[in-house]
Amino acid sequence: IAATHEGDLYQYAGIEPLTNPLTAIVAVNTTAGTASEVTRHCVLTNTETKVKFVIVSWRNLPSVSINDPLLMIGKPAALTAATGMDALTHAVEAYISKDANPVTDAAAMQAIRLIQAVALGSNLQARENMAYASLLAGMAFNNANLGYVHAMAHQLGGLYDMPHGVANAVLLPHVARYNLIANPEKFADIAELMGENITGLSTLDAAEKQAQKQLEEGKAEGEALLEELRHRQ
Repeated sequence: IAATHEGDLYQYAGIEPLTNPLTAIVAVNTTAGTASEVTRHCVLTNTETKVKFVIVSWRNLPSVSINDPLLMIGKPAALTAATGMDALTHAVEAYISKDANPVTDAAAMQAIRLIQAVALGSNLQARENMAYASLLAGMAFNNANLGYVHAMAHQLGGLYDMPHGVANAVLLPHVARYNLIANPEKFADIAELMGENITGLSTLDAAEKQAQKQLEEGKAEGEALLEELRHRQ
């Protein structure tokens, strides 16, 4: 963007502000979470004002995108957990979005099914599943958009330099509880997609289970982050 557009990048914050074609982008993904390699969102942080902003444009889409789980082997547990929670948040917010449609729903649902937490970072099958999940969640939210979790997570990241996936993990279960009354059927679907047994539960109780599951996932991520920090000391 800087190479093809004049002025401060901050002036291009917003939706479809770019007027010039960009140079060709080849994106090689090394984590399973952001889906930057398949989306139109460019997220930047103004380090002086501590404001995180987004340049949304179809011109941002890479010409070539590569997802190879072998490049993700050996990533620290905390990084894996944080980026994984970003992928989960993408899928959940896209699935419940007002802009969702059968195509984005299909991608988001399969992403939620594939997302898993494992203790062994060298598990290639798990890494491959997460790579697919991140890709699918990106395809979903690239067309269905996101929600309150990302709206607030960006501000936490800009102000406190908090890893984006960590901010998502903190916010997701609480935003889900706030939103579930608007679409309990889809939230109940999410609980089942995450492996929860909702047999015999009312739709509202089943929807509540997914918020609890997301809270547990967020706690697991926090434990992984604390363990990594202990090893650094």
